[in-house]
Amino acid sequence: MSEPQGEKTEQPSPRKLEEAQKRGQIAHSAEVQTAFVLLAMLCAIYFTGREVWQTMGRATAAMLGHLHDTPISMNSIPGQALRGTLVLLQCVAPIVLAAMAGGLLAGTVQNRFNTASEALGFHWERINMAEGAKRVCSARSAVAAGIALVKFLLVLTLAYSAVKQVVADPVFTTAVSLPRFVEFLAASALGISMRVLFAVGIIAAADYGYQFWRNNRDLMMTRQELKDEMKNTEGNPQIKARRRRLLGRSKRRMLADVAEADVVITNPTHLAIALRYDRQTMEAPRLVAKGIRKNAEEIREIARQHDVPIVENQPLARLMFKYGKVGREIPAQLYAAVAEILAYVYRTNPYRYYAEACARSPDTQ
Repeated sequence: MSEPQGEKTEQPSPRKLEEAQKRGQIAHSAEVQTAFVLLAMLCAIYFTGREVWQTMGRATAAMLGHLHDTPISMNSIPGQALRGTLVLLQCVAPIVLAAMAGGLLAGTVQNRFNTASEALGFHWERINMAEGAKRVCSARSAVAAGIALVKFLLVLTLAYSAVKQVVADPVFTTAVSLPRFVEFLAASALGISMRVLFAVGIIAAADYGYQFWRNNRDLMMTRQELKDEMKNTEGNPQIKARRRRLLGRSKRRMLADVAEADVVITNPTHLAIALRYDRQTMEAPRLVAKGIRKNAEEIREIARQHDVPIVENQPLARLMFKYGKVGREIPAQLYAAVAEILAYVYRTNPYRYYAEACARSPDTQ
């Protein structure tokens, strides 16, 4: 039974994945963002909590110790407020910076360290009220709301059980020192936070898996879309066949001209350059054929069949192959080197070139 024509059954092509990444259409989970931010904040509290507590303690002791001799006036209030604000910033700065770093790291990891260039532009549908209403009432929004509800219930359950254990601890019913009590509260808060982080991590992993599956499903293609993309990427088969026919025809003409060449310069096996020079019709030697590897072997074989001299000159062959064009005169910078080679082949094959010169000249009887 054949599949429906419009059904998306094919995996997305690399090109479509690349375009989707430019648009920002990739798997992205807000729960992963929350987990990274929470983890970064807990790490900041763990490593800087003692220093923050000492700073707050010194500031409180200084304020209360000099409360009796601190003048209260309209002029002193701004200064005191500024000092208090600086102390507060010093205490919360590590946590805020860690939260920002965690959020940026989460976004970068989910974006695979790439920037969605098209997603950064202005898009009208983002502020379109009709489109916004459709997104709010869609099935995706219902799934997101369900995930948020599950997260809330799970976190509430873990936090409630942890808080219940903390409240039942004997520290609240026995006489303990203030440092011991504060240490107990810090350890309890850290334990509760670790439980919450564990729950958020599980939810984030599940939500990212769902987002990855949904994004991959949205990017799937129909067979016709895949065929059209391959055609656009690789080109029309008819045009490619016509191009191959033209190239083959041009190559056959080029190889046919090798039989009329005066010399073939080689490198010695990788390159082959065929030159022809007629004093009566050409101002300079002309490059009639050039080839590399297999084409060079074909040029040398045709030259051997028609007794065309083959001269090995590696530097000249490389320069001719790089700068010379088939059907055109050789570059002026190579006149001297080519003249030496032509003079050599004329001396070593005088009868052949004398006969050819006579055949080309209309005045010869």
